[in-house]
Amino acid sequence: MLLFVLLLQAHEIGTSRVSAQFRPDSYAIEIVTDATALGEKLEAAAGRPPVSVTDAGKLKRLLLDNDASFRRKVSLRFDGAAPVSPEIEYTVVPAIDATSAAAATIRLTGKIPEGAQHFTWNYGWTYASYAFTARSQTQWLEGGSQSKAVSLTDVIVAPNFYETARRYLVLGFTHIVPLGLDHMLFVLGLYLLNHRWRTVLLQVSAFTIAHSITLGLSMYGLVSVPSRIVEPMIALSIAYVAIENVFLNELKPWRVALVFAFGLLHGLGFAGVLSEVGLPRDEFVTALVMFNIGVEGGQLAVIGAAFLLFGWRYAERDWYRGRVAIPASLLIAAAAIYWTYERLTGVTT
Repeated sequence: MLLFVLLLQAHEIGTSRVSAQFRPDSYAIEIVTDATALGEKLEAAAGRPPVSVTDAGKLKRLLLDNDASFRRKVSLRFDGAAPVSPEIEYTVVPAIDATSAAAATIRLTGKIPEGAQHFTWNYGWTYASYAFTARSQTQWLEGGSQSKAVSLTDVIVAPNFYETARRYLVLGFTHIVPLGLDHMLFVLGLYLLNHRWRTVLLQVSAFTIAHSITLGLSMYGLVSVPSRIVEPMIALSIAYVAIENVFLNELKPWRVALVFAFGLLHGLGFAGVLSEVGLPRDEFVTALVMFNIGVEGGQLAVIGAAFLLFGWRYAERDWYRGRVAIPASLLIAAAAIYWTYERLTGVTT
């Protein structure tokens, strides 16, 4: 039961991103997020029924009217002292098409206290993971969690080839383990169909080839699909694979084809992560390839852990499918169905 609760509390990589710039005596922090979703959260926090506003002008007015409420879940601290109170400027850009959302850019500015050495950040208006970038370093934070201290005095050295490769390798791996619970469960669902290595290898290969295609196309600007479409579809793909495990225990041709199609979706999700962080112009291909290798490493870690924990000793037992594979698949399906509802409606726990 505890595991199931944890599954339901997991959230996808969100649409918010935060970047901070520091000068000798001042700071500027920029938040880019879904304006409609933020407006709904602000209205709910004020005890009013959330109304889905899409007009850019009305959204800006709503943000301005709720400025005091917005500030209560935003914290900027220098050297662990009391939070500072920044000047805030709100800008809302209309949606570019029917599938996208109006974007809010919120700029926070102010003076750095004299002699300050470190800066910490906390943003509580998202329930998902988001990228916080400061002084050429990116941290992935959960909404409401405090960042690690950012040094204001360390000299920034441009990363070389090996540092870039390591950074994006780690980013790819950690996007699966531990940050990408949805992707972890999808890979686990592939493993639970049948423990034979040929079955696992065919599915994982189809998934890997597919997500590599859309990841590359997206990062080169050839494919673009809004996250509000991609994320619910990813959740549905997890639910489908898990439910099919209940009725099948042998690999069918259509399963490989569907896994390939689902891989295309997951690749768009991976591209969303890289879009948040960005790719260095001088090491674009290196960063892209290493991120993908990191993702593969995370997938193999999930499969390896599943094999060592229960596949190695118990997969050949008569009771394995009824006591392990089916119950685990049902839990995965239940979590994925909930995520689908959550991502379609914006309702969060």
